[in-house]
Amino acid sequence: MNDNADLRPSRSASSDALRVSFEFFPPKTAEVEPVLWETIQRLAPLKPDFVTVTYGAGGSTRERTLATLERITRDTGLHAAGHLTCVGATRDEVDDVIRSYQAAGIRHIVALRGDPQGGVGERYIPHPHGYATTADLVRGIRAIGEFDVTVSAYPEKHPESTSLDADLDVLKAKIDAGATRAITQFFFDNELYFRYLDRALARGISIPLLPGILPVQNFHQTANFAAKTGATIPAWLADRFDGLDHDPATRRLIAASVAAEQAFDLLDHGISNFHFYTMNRAELTFAICHLLGIRQKGERRAA
Repeated sequence: MNDNADLRPSRSASSDALRVSFEFFPPKTAEVEPVLWETIQRLAPLKPDFVTVTYGAGGSTRERTLATLERITRDTGLHAAGHLTCVGATRDEVDDVIRSYQAAGIRHIVALRGDPQGGVGERYIPHPHGYATTADLVRGIRAIGEFDVTVSAYPEKHPESTSLDADLDVLKAKIDAGATRAITQFFFDNELYFRYLDRALARGISIPLLPGILPVQNFHQTANFAAKTGATIPAWLADRFDGLDHDPATRRLIAASVAAEQAFDLLDHGISNFHFYTMNRAELTFAICHLLGIRQKGERRAA
């Protein structure tokens, strides 16, 4: 069945079909580690399809990523997926990480090329003995074992792509290499996502393209992320957070409202699978899932 064939129906998707996934990042210090586990414990009862754990540039969080994945799997039973990048590493080094995931029982990898070592905006230079592209990385993962492979997608195109068509060429190459789903960069204008789905379908792309939703924990931080990734911050969004720099309680209310509006509009267009960038905070994501009808212990109620 074509997973994207029913993404644009005229009626909303049934709340029984709602599915979610969450992204976490490994704690940088022992002091902040409890925050992550409180977040995971709060969200785990929602029974996500899977959760992902990010991987630092150049493998800087390799051990912490693996340790986090192992603990999630052991303590919660959730389906955990490890991020993996190929920037600044040889094939042998990357393959070692793939095998370490395999040995730990991790069978789902989020394959990403990674940002240039000089930072976003710098020219990407592949390691001379490494995987040059994400498609190459996906093929490498597939050569080592049976993995579910997720990749990234960009409704507003990747900052380095010359056009949206060229960006879709890159996505198609990742799919041809063996990717089974894609998660989009966050966006705030749903029309951008809908148009992207239409263009992807026209290109014969039929794997699930999960919308990445970023609840705005901090507007200025989100705006900085957006500037680096090429995501648009609509004027209406900036207006909603204007004057709230020193009012965190109201910011949280506005953030929940904004993300819920976005999710309900996607739901009204038949989208029933959501990926949340949690920023290791549970409150907003939990509230939005609750509003959508996704309740604890996997119970689904009418949205």
